[in-house]
Amino acid sequence: MEVSKILYWKLSAYFFFFFFTWSSSYSLFSIWLGQEINLSGAATGIIFSVNAIFALCMQPLYGYISDKIGLKKKILSFISLLLVFVGPFYIFIYGPLLKHNVFWGAIVGGIYLAVAFLAGIGAIESYIEKISRKYDFEYGKSRMWGSLGWAAATFFAGQLFNINPNINFWVASVSAIILVAIIMSVKIEMTDQEMNRADSIKLRDVGQLFLLKDFWFFMMYIIGVTCVYSVYDQQFPLYYASLFPTESLGNQVFGYLNSFQVFLEAGMMFLAPFIVNKFGVKNSLILAGFLMAFRIIGSGIVVGPIGISSMKLIHALELPIMLIAIFKYLAANFDTRLSSVLYLVGFQFASQVGASILSPLAGGLYDSVGFRNTYLIMGIMVFCFTIISIFTLKGSKKRKGLNGNLERLRKITKDNIGGCYDVNN
Repeated sequence: MEVSKILYWKLSAYFFFFFFTWSSSYSLFSIWLGQEINLSGAATGIIFSVNAIFALCMQPLYGYISDKIGLKKKILSFISLLLVFVGPFYIFIYGPLLKHNVFWGAIVGGIYLAVAFLAGIGAIESYIEKISRKYDFEYGKSRMWGSLGWAAATFFAGQLFNINPNINFWVASVSAIILVAIIMSVKIEMTDQEMNRADSIKLRDVGQLFLLKDFWFFMMYIIGVTCVYSVYDQQFPLYYASLFPTESLGNQVFGYLNSFQVFLEAGMMFLAPFIVNKFGVKNSLILAGFLMAFRIIGSGIVVGPIGISSMKLIHALELPIMLIAIFKYLAANFDTRLSSVLYLVGFQFASQVGASILSPLAGGLYDSVGFRNTYLIMGIMVFCFTIISIFTLKGSKKRKGLNGNLERLRKITKDNIGGCYDVNN
């Protein structure tokens, strides 16, 4: 089997078990906080906000280090080892701390979750996207396995939570052990040219990004549109469970719904590259924004489990299109040497800035005006920002043939072509 296929399957398996680990420990996070730790909606919103703040602190660091070390797998190895301890962390540290003191629990939990998951996912996705470009396989098809991993875990998460929430945390740690074995088996060759490109990156290159109006317009789209879906999802399980006769039944059905949604998402992740290539990058981002606005506004209008379930499933259409379009938009309009910084700062960091602001506001609105009215407010916000983005995002045709704005600001020394360099550590 050729190298590209071997790497595709190994990195797809890595995606699967990373998302399986994440889903096992995090898909019912808001239910765990509300039903097991007994926190209010406002307190839960504050915890999500603290998580977002620590994530946004880590994302620029992850991005710069990732671009600076090129295709070396050190960050993925570090994250994998950290995840092995996710079960004991939740059970023996995070949960007891939150019950004793919400502030300190939020701080400690925010640091761990940010490093391991909330910022870690961006580092993992940007790394594998780089590998997909080097070895010529479609990133979306590899990322599809991450969605399948999430779905596989959520299918059983609701039932296991009703038995004992700690079971999900132990399952996550076992999955992380497999994750470590996979990343240890991955071997990537890095040419001298790639080493020189990575070494050429300076902090001033990152700073120059913030001088570009196109970069700010892109982040405005992320804050006003993309980050809202994560805020919407944060306490949605609590609202969904409240629509059923008992919370335990609601938890169980939500697990099935979430699993079905992510299976659909996986299928769309396979199709998303074709859709984005057909409609264009900018148009795909706009399409995803309108789908998101429709879903969130619809969640505030429909009544009952069937209606809200149908709205939730639209997530499976919008997210894959948006994710693939974001990677392609960044590659088409900015310096590809900074692909990790662009993704982790332009997308992940901007999303967390928005989430850190919106999470406590949304939590307060849930308590004061209810979920349905809050969803209407959030959906209208997404709709307005999507309309604005029609006029601010760059069309790909205008950038065709260019390697990005930064390459016009800074002349890059021509790279030497050389042999291969082993970067397995």
